Amino acid sequence: MQEYIEKNRDRFLNELLDLLRIPSVSADSKFKPDMLKAAEYVRDRIAEAGADRAEIYETEGHPVVYGEKIVDPALPTVLVYGHYDVQPADPYELWNSPPFEPIIKNDRIYARGACDDKGQFYMHIKALEIMLATGTLACNVKVMIEGEEEIGSSNLGTFVRKHKEMLQCDTILISDTSIIANDVPSIETGLRGLTYVEVEVVGANRDLHSGVYGGGVANPINVLCEMIASLKDENGHITIPGFYDKVQDLSTSERAALNAAPFDLEEYKKDLAIDDVAGERGYTTIERTSVRPTLDVNGIWGGYIGEGAKTVLPSKASAKISMRLVPDQNDDEICEIFTKHFESIAPASVKVKVVPHHGGLPYVTPTDSVEYRAAELAMEESFGKKPIPTRGGGSIPIVALFEQELGCKSILMGFGLDIDALHSPNESYGLFNYYKGIETIPLFFKHYAELKK
Repeated sequence: MQEYIEKNRDRFLNELLDLLRIPSVSADSKFKPDMLKAAEYVRDRIAEAGADRAEIYETEGHPVVYGEKIVDPALPTVLVYGHYDVQPADPYELWNSPPFEPIIKNDRIYARGACDDKGQFYMHIKALEIMLATGTLACNVKVMIEGEEEIGSSNLGTFVRKHKEMLQCDTILISDTSIIANDVPSIETGLRGLTYVEVEVVGANRDLHSGVYGGGVANPINVLCEMIASLKDENGHITIPGFYDKVQDLSTSERAALNAAPFDLEEYKKDLAIDDVAGERGYTTIERTSVRPTLDVNGIWGGYIGEGAKTVLPSKASAKISMRLVPDQNDDEICEIFTKHFESIAPASVKVKVVPHHGGLPYVTPTDSVEYRAAELAMEESFGKKPIPTRGGGSIPIVALFEQELGCKSILMGFGLDIDALHSPNESYGLFNYYKGIETIPLFFKHYAELKK
């Protein structure tokens, strides 16, 4: 296997770079042709890897790419999931190089989608090629790569339910997460859920002169800021009634185990160029970013933001707000209580509208399953040390639905790092991580087939 990787090392990289050049931004309709171009590229590479079938399935949104290689129906089947869509690259001026013109610098690939998730899912396509070329594929493989993960996977649920028979499998393997460090392998055993909304506060029926009307009419920006500020207290605790009702509190031993993972707070602050951390009082940074719910403003706008001054009271102000959820919070329920609360705290001087965007349920996978043990053995073999179980702070909305609809667990065996700058300018992915993933994935199939006997 290693010989095959080394022989094809440059080709594996160049194919990924070609994929990264396609600006497959699902959130912006102007990139719709590029979304199809990316789907076609993925389909063609799956076919070239040796799949029995590789097809594009249309949805009401962006298409899903599906491929499979059935070695023997009696063997276990692994469904690989990933997404070819990427986050918007804005603001472009903060990139050190064009986001869709990938470059290699200091053994890292810089491009939008380099880690999230093109670099990570493409490892699986190359792993499939390796296993077929070397005659070592020990399981049946199904591959489903979607184009709407970054906008909530709104059409994938319908696709999964419609094609349940085609997608039947024994486990789902996902590489869209990270490891602690290149010399400290880890496997994420849980993800936070998500509720994402947009809020709008409207005052007068037009923008107003701030001298003529200032002090006598509500300023929607001021009101919005006051409303948002009230959503947390001085301890960083979210004040929405009922928000914490279903939150699972970890036991003392569970918290101790979570905090046993290697973590250097000073290095963390140095990397982010901050003087101190912040968050919910009574919890560590590791806990705040993995097993505690959050509420954050992701964007806020209104009024005049151009060059120079314009003395105006804006007619309206808006913000995008995300809430990361933990077991057993439900994204629909949280959306409902947020909306009710936000409307209730609005003063009579303004009108408020809350528009839900997308969400997803939190997810936890057991560490005593055959699937987890196979991932553990694979990483131990490739990294030379046993991986540490961790809990992830991000969300993959479809994971909980997979278990609900397909009746099987997902394994979150990702290879990214915290320094990869996901969703930020200058996103990157290490060459070490890309090739280490290609090396490790076939080992998962080997150990999984052996453990399932």
